[in-house]
Amino acid sequence: MDVPPFDRAAFDGYAVRSADTLGASRSNPVVLKVVGRSMPGSPFSGSIKEGEAVEIATGAPLPEGADAVVPYEEAADRGGVIEVYRPVPRYYYVSRRGEDLSRGELVLRAGTRLRPWDLGVLASMGMSRVPVYRVRAAVISTGDELVEVDDVRGAPPPGKVVNSTRFALVGLFREMGADAEYLGLLPDDEEAIRRALEKALGDFDIVATTGGASVGGPDATHKAVSSIADFYVRGIAVRPGRPNGAAVVGGKPVVVLSGFPVAAIVGFELFARPAVLKMVGGKPEPSPTVKGILTRRITTPINVRTYARVRAYAKGGRIYVEPLAVTGSGVLSTLTRGNAILVVPENREGYDEGEEVEVQLLRGIEEEP
Repeated sequence: MDVPPFDRAAFDGYAVRSADTLGASRSNPVVLKVVGRSMPGSPFSGSIKEGEAVEIATGAPLPEGADAVVPYEEAADRGGVIEVYRPVPRYYYVSRRGEDLSRGELVLRAGTRLRPWDLGVLASMGMSRVPVYRVRAAVISTGDELVEVDDVRGAPPPGKVVNSTRFALVGLFREMGADAEYLGLLPDDEEAIRRALEKALGDFDIVATTGGASVGGPDATHKAVSSIADFYVRGIAVRPGRPNGAAVVGGKPVVVLSGFPVAAIVGFELFARPAVLKMVGGKPEPSPTVKGILTRRITTPINVRTYARVRAYAKGGRIYVEPLAVTGSGVLSTLTRGNAILVVPENREGYDEGEEVEVQLLRGIEEEP
């Protein structure tokens, strides 16, 4: 339907026939008779004739015969009549029927993430419910060296590491709007991982695993995925995150990620996010970027796309980019201390100090003294 469904006042004042205001001025005002009021929810039921006006509130339907609104500031109330001090054109301060949405117009495409204003638009069309996609995502962690944060007090036992990667991945899925669930921690046991994967694939739309994917180390997850995959890609030319991979099992994606948190996050962005968007017919959402001056040289290997963690800050009216880490796929705190990612393409060996670079912001930029 048309939104708004009728012509309505865009300002408080008087509904008039624009033709009646021709020649109006301060020295020679046009006098019109006020014959009623039109309020939101209580419109004027009659029609305006030549020489008449109706007092009207913002949002109220324009009475039949009227085609303009004279604001209070451009008229004077003389007790039953008004003096209009300037001519007004047709549709002056009038919100036209269909001005917001026209009948037959495409409003939202399938695959669009609904934002708060989209909900308002849907409601304005009288739609209280619309079908939405619910992507169900599962996260499975593996590794004999891992312990859950709830099972330790303070520092973990010697040789053990707190499983922090699970929180980043579940959070990333949920941030996309997926219903994400953590299914628990498994040992480096190929058969146990395979059984867990098969069960998860029966209940969820996408599964992400962490750990057991590295080349040369324990690779129980890799073997488990290989045994059931219809298609499997492992090892990518990125840094950090070279062991990351992705598989298709029974038509569903399985994202095989490093146990190191930063590498896993890079793998999520490369494999899991596009997979979820593909499921719902969605498009990648723009990331805020900013250009700044690199504070020191950053060196990266050729033929490998590098995701460098950096800190962007403002000083003296300029933006600067301070490199924090290129390596260290397990140093998660660099994403907390920093606020941006600098992607170095495969055909470059880094950037020089003083060079202008563009970074993807993870947080806002602070001003430094």
